[in-house]
Amino acid sequence: MKTARIYLGVLIILIWGLAPFYWMTVTAFRDPRYTFDTTPWPTHVTWENFANALSTSNGNNFVRAVFNSLIIGGVTTFIGLVIGIFCAYALSRIDFRFKYVVVGIVLGASMFPVVALVTPLFQFFTNIGWIGSYQAMIIPNISFVLPLTIYTLTAFFAELPWELEEAARIDGAGRFQAFRLVMLPLAAPALFTTAILAFIAAVNEYLLASQLSSDRTEPVTVAIARFSGNDPHVVPYAAIMAAGTIVAIPLVIMVLLFQRRIISGLTAGGVKS
Repeated sequence: MKTARIYLGVLIILIWGLAPFYWMTVTAFRDPRYTFDTTPWPTHVTWENFANALSTSNGNNFVRAVFNSLIIGGVTTFIGLVIGIFCAYALSRIDFRFKYVVVGIVLGASMFPVVALVTPLFQFFTNIGWIGSYQAMIIPNISFVLPLTIYTLTAFFAELPWELEEAARIDGAGRFQAFRLVMLPLAAPALFTTAILAFIAAVNEYLLASQLSSDRTEPVTVAIARFSGNDPHVVPYAAIMAAGTIVAIPLVIMVLLFQRRIISGLTAGGVKS
């Protein structure tokens, strides 16, 4: 009975999480004339929606938007991970004054509402001529992913055995050498997990990107929201679903392929031996 309840709970979670993705995919392959058909399996299958999503005839440039998202997400993840690694190591391994003040500031930054930043950031980037540039979206995104990066890696570094680092330093390695050669390789699962989560968070950001980007630098979230079809008075839902499927499928495949590493990274440091 207990096993049946566990499987039932897992089934409910799977349906809850995957049903929107499944319906988006079904609609993406459905003839636009049957967009609102409620048949729960694929019917009137066509590739027309994907062709419309990739077409530039209606002013859409989805391919360029994907490229922009890769740039924004990749740079954000790299910089956020580099800063987060050193900050997390310092918070978990080094005792210094105002350590918990820094932790509080990081926590406060993660709780700050994004909508409150739109107007001041728009004004600031307008004044310095950055509106519509990549850096106008990358810099705010870094501040959003840093709390996630720092908290995930701090928990992991705190549980790594001190003895390995001390042994390296006794053998003549400096603190940075011990960190780079000993601690960093051990933290690979957590780094991998944090990188994936940070990248997904950066790619999914919409609110600031919709205000700070231009036609040249808009990411996929903004491009999909601005999709236009042959009729300006009709929302091209099927093409939007096709574009969403193109973006979502690689992320879903990546998570499925590396799910063990992601789980090990998220749970590392959560249980003390």
